[in-house]
Amino acid sequence: MDLQLKNKTALITGSTEGIGYAIAKGLLAEGATVYINGRKQKTIDESVKKLKEEVSSADAHGIAADFSKVEEIDNLIQQLPEVDILINNVGVFGPKPFEEITDEDWFNFFEINVMSGVRLSRHYLPKMKEKNWGRILFTSSESGVNIPEDMIHYGFTKTALLSISRGLAQLCKATNVTVNAVLPGPTMSEGVKEMTGIDEGKDPDEVAKDFFENERPTSIIQRFASPEEVANLFVYLSSPLSAATNGAPMRVDGGVIRSAF
Repeated sequence: MDLQLKNKTALITGSTEGIGYAIAKGLLAEGATVYINGRKQKTIDESVKKLKEEVSSADAHGIAADFSKVEEIDNLIQQLPEVDILINNVGVFGPKPFEEITDEDWFNFFEINVMSGVRLSRHYLPKMKEKNWGRILFTSSESGVNIPEDMIHYGFTKTALLSISRGLAQLCKATNVTVNAVLPGPTMSEGVKEMTGIDEGKDPDEVAKDFFENERPTSIIQRFASPEEVANLFVYLSSPLSAATNGAPMRVDGGVIRSAF
């Protein structure tokens, strides 16, 4: 299927690895021009090189930006003043008891997970509406619905993204601009490998068995999704073919959320 993404330009934040990287690869395979992002230029250069090796004729580029710093966001916007597709994927997470979450932790999670997308959308959305085409996607999470007790600050930011994406979609009424949120479930990204100890040699099968018995027993697939499985939904929602999907929380959570809606 041709997703009609040739001649479209996309920016994906937090995309040197994991879900963001998989989205970049998927969009490049469909012929889009893709700008990936990370905090360190060296890491970005390595990821761009890898993408060009994995996707023939990939039109891949990278811009460094730390989304906890407003001046670096402004610099990114100056380098890339207009895009067709904005994927607000950057985010931080990590378990911490509520009593130990400091004000600094709360503000840092909010700054990176929420305000990064707010600031970029504030710049790019008017330009999309002016040319009457565009896609904005927010990476939310099933944790925005099922708030994890050990990551309340993280769940809070992912719930916020659901409100923001819906509100922005309503500002695009009767246009060809869509704004949606994607809710991944447990995904075997580099961050999850680190958090679960797989990077330190723990057996992946044993980790998965314990995780889905104790942490996400409502999962229907009873396994971690791959970044590519999650990315497939982002790539489709970036396409002109997804024009009738707007203002929607789109789940790719493996059935973790126990709801028919």
